[in-house]
Amino acid sequence: MSTPTQPDRFGFLHIDLNSFFASVEQQIHPEYRGKPLAVVPTMADTTCCIAASYEAKALGIKTGTQVGEAKKICPEIVLIAGNHADYAKYSHNISKAVELACPVSHNPSIDEMVCQLIGREQEPPRARQIALEIKQSIYKNVGVAMRCSIGMAPNRYLAKIASDMQKPDGLIGLLPSQLPRAISHLELRDLPGVGARTEIRLNAKGIKTMQQLLDLDREGMHKLFDSVWGDRMYHWLRGAATGDDGAPVPGDVQKSLGHSHVLAPEHRSDTGSWAVAHKLLHKAAMRLRMEKFYTGSLAVSIRYQLTSRQAEARAELGGREGKVKRHFSGIKNSGWGMEARFRDCQDTLTLLEILRSLWAQRPQGPEFNKPFFVGLTLRNLIPEDEHQAELFTDPNNRAQLSTTMDKLNLKYGHTTLHFAGMLPARDSAPTRIAFTQIPVQYGVDYM
Repeated sequence: MSTPTQPDRFGFLHIDLNSFFASVEQQIHPEYRGKPLAVVPTMADTTCCIAASYEAKALGIKTGTQVGEAKKICPEIVLIAGNHADYAKYSHNISKAVELACPVSHNPSIDEMVCQLIGREQEPPRARQIALEIKQSIYKNVGVAMRCSIGMAPNRYLAKIASDMQKPDGLIGLLPSQLPRAISHLELRDLPGVGARTEIRLNAKGIKTMQQLLDLDREGMHKLFDSVWGDRMYHWLRGAATGDDGAPVPGDVQKSLGHSHVLAPEHRSDTGSWAVAHKLLHKAAMRLRMEKFYTGSLAVSIRYQLTSRQAEARAELGGREGKVKRHFSGIKNSGWGMEARFRDCQDTLTLLEILRSLWAQRPQGPEFNKPFFVGLTLRNLIPEDEHQAELFTDPNNRAQLSTTMDKLNLKYGHTTLHFAGMLPARDSAPTRIAFTQIPVQYGVDYM
């Protein structure tokens, strides 16, 4: 049933840039327009496409398709190694173009923007006009190859759903009077937050279609998800702005930041992986200070490549000890991770000491001789204005040391001044293409 007290208005516009990375390449290179194109992290058949143009998608090539397979499907496909700086630049330029029509209130990812409508902007004819003005502004001010799909809805959750309902270059509106029947034809996986694992769990509980989900009352939705997420979704799918009654919607305060890297062959050793981990921490700590946070937790994870014999031996063990993972490149691996909690800090030297203590506890043995992936995450972030200053000042001036390093690195590049441990990997682990975060330019570098 729809909510009768809600007026037929749109509260949000969700702008989803179509095949963003591939479209940027076609904008930069006019000769590639109209041709099957895929953006890849590196030029290797074993890696996967991270974006595909609509011409490539029409042939069955999509995000996650292995490059070797893409070549079999379309031998003439254009392959381009992605450039994060170009994508960040275009994302910022598109945000500026959108702002000419309506203020951007939120950037969920590098290829998404959200506009909150107020007053008469919420009236359907005016909201539609704003959406068309956004499309025209992007076309005129950024480029003819840049297309977007826009969803209009009473809340952000539905606006995102609507933006996916018609691609490319779509414009769909979901009014309260049309809900929830207007989304009853969708698949469960079309709901933000419902991935493969959640879908399997819902199927096991007897929910296999969207209509079955919508037939549940609020109590049934709560039991289905076994959390307040079910309450919120019940309200959202019916057009309400929130699902409250003791279930507040999470805020947008950042909770973590970090970096990860698949190691180049020359760094797949204890010495090489430590140097890369050192560099990842150097970048993360600098970002922490630039974004004005302190952190109270550091997590490190390492994945180790297994030979076929080692993978078979682990599988025979069964259970948790015998778990073998497969990287998207096809590498069979085992994983290790550990987290340390500490008094909140933001200087590089203190964080490096904590990382070193965690690193010393990594597993040893024949199965752990070939690390190929390292990831670091700083969690429990605390805004600088909420940080409780220590009673005694830092006797080693660590904060001042980090500030001095930042000044030089912002001016000349973020690897200009660093601790010696990262020297072997100074040029490794470059900033990668971001999916959920727009790379920010700090000084002369994007991070």
